[in-house]
Amino acid sequence: MTRPPRKSGSLLGWLWWSYLWRYRGQIAVAFFFMMIEGSMFGFLSYMMKPMFDQVLVGGSESALIWVGFAIFGIFMARALASIVQKVLLTRVSQLTVADIRNDLLAHLMTLDGAFHQKHGPGYLMQRVEGDVDAINKVWRILITGTGRDAIALVALFAVAIGMDWRWTLVALVGVPLMIAPTVLLQRYVRKYARHARDISAGLSTRLNEIFHGIVPVKLNRLEAYQAGRYRRLTRERVRTTVNSSMGQAALPGLIDIMSGVGILGVLLYGGGEIISGEKTVGDFMAFFTAIGLAFEPLRRLGAVSGSWQIAAASIERIKELLETTPELRDPPDPVPAPSGVPEIALRNVELSYSGAAVLRGTSFVAEAGKTTALVGASGAGKSTVFNVLTRLVDPEQGEVTIGGVPVSAMRLADLRGLFSVVSQDALLFEDSLRDNILLGRDDVTEEELQQVLEAAHVADFLPRLPEGLDSRAGPRGSNLSGGQRQRIAIARALLRDTPVLLLDEATSALDAASEQVVQQALDRLSAGRTTLVIAHRLSTIRNADKIVVMDQGRVVEQGSHDELIARDGAYARLHAMQFEDADAPL
Repeated sequence: MTRPPRKSGSLLGWLWWSYLWRYRGQIAVAFFFMMIEGSMFGFLSYMMKPMFDQVLVGGSESALIWVGFAIFGIFMARALASIVQKVLLTRVSQLTVADIRNDLLAHLMTLDGAFHQKHGPGYLMQRVEGDVDAINKVWRILITGTGRDAIALVALFAVAIGMDWRWTLVALVGVPLMIAPTVLLQRYVRKYARHARDISAGLSTRLNEIFHGIVPVKLNRLEAYQAGRYRRLTRERVRTTVNSSMGQAALPGLIDIMSGVGILGVLLYGGGEIISGEKTVGDFMAFFTAIGLAFEPLRRLGAVSGSWQIAAASIERIKELLETTPELRDPPDPVPAPSGVPEIALRNVELSYSGAAVLRGTSFVAEAGKTTALVGASGAGKSTVFNVLTRLVDPEQGEVTIGGVPVSAMRLADLRGLFSVVSQDALLFEDSLRDNILLGRDDVTEEELQQVLEAAHVADFLPRLPEGLDSRAGPRGSNLSGGQRQRIAIARALLRDTPVLLLDEATSALDAASEQVVQQALDRLSAGRTTLVIAHRLSTIRNADKIVVMDQGRVVEQGSHDELIARDGAYARLHAMQFEDADAPL
């Protein structure tokens, strides 16, 4: 983030100090031209007095010339000032919205796994895109409308008071009657605007689930079911949006009623003074023009008030997210990460999720530079061990060390810089294969890249792709087969060149031919590294230096394949089950 958002009690204060302050110079220049644009309304209304008294009633030809050019100058100044301030404020609004969106995304990626389990991708996408877009739509209206119209009101009421302060009081007689209804309408609009943002988040979640699971949707004939769920949400959004719009429309409507009451009062009160000759036609026209022009800015400010309530509902959510702090943080006095190839140790580690124990006194040591395999039934705690090692979650008790250094004593970036991970579901982005392997690195030579491609067996299938290494991976790597995606992930890990390798069922979803090629690449990748493997197919970890058998969060056996088979315990039983069906999972 360019600058961390500041905490502030009011939403406007938070926006100003967190984002607008950095563009204060451009805002000040825009405000200067805004003052020019707004004040022209006052000058225009004031020019009604000489135009009627000296030109239209008095018949002065010399006054005709200077009054005409004066009015032309007013419109010229207003036009130029409007252009300048709108361009400047458009730039400020776009930069500010971009800053908010960038800060929000960067912050969300720092939050813990528990936060992301609670808030799905659709919800977060709506916050980053939908809520920020809602701000963008009213941003210029709020800044330009509020500033310009407020200045115009000051100038116009200055002219009106100069003509006759009693007429001005009569014109504003309806203002006190508007206060309570306006406050109630603002609360009404914000309530429904916030509900509309919730529904939009639900719609985004539905779309995310449908498009990511389109194959299961088709295979299970869920098209009608999913369409019905989406249709119900869209109907609810229509209802909520209409209710919000009704409140927005009522705000300027109240001002119209007040305007009618005020103008009626001025006509009845001031008309008599014109007829009696106490006031001139020019006085009345200057006053009437000022008041007439003032009611339109008032009306726009009423509409801005409604727009602000919609924006405020989104700003509240964004502020809440940006002020959410991760539970897992860097220690106050971090210890440097260990150098070389480290040993990994878990000692009496305890961990629960929602009250259910996942790790129960788990203890084992993965020797430096060797391969340690974790096996056991689903739910035994194998993947949780990986999460504890990388501090995606902290244990409640026990100690986890890498190279003798507790993982909680290292900076998160340093700790995670020790690991390369290849999992069953290789994460590929909708970029070229080159970009998916390099991941933004620009210090890799073509020779180094080619070595990695050969070692990971990526070079084997590149000639069959239309653009070779520059071919697109497709959404979530959909343009590649499972084995090809795994080899891209292995190439990425080779290039990362970390001392610890985590393999999470990296070959379990592959056919026999692909598994053999990928396994060869994994063997090259694990050489000279401390490697931890989660495997369901025992055949893939037969040659591991140590096999750790887990059951319900506990380590029940440790040893080599031959040692565990000889003990005729839990591992031997798992092995016997798979021996009957070589492809059966544990």
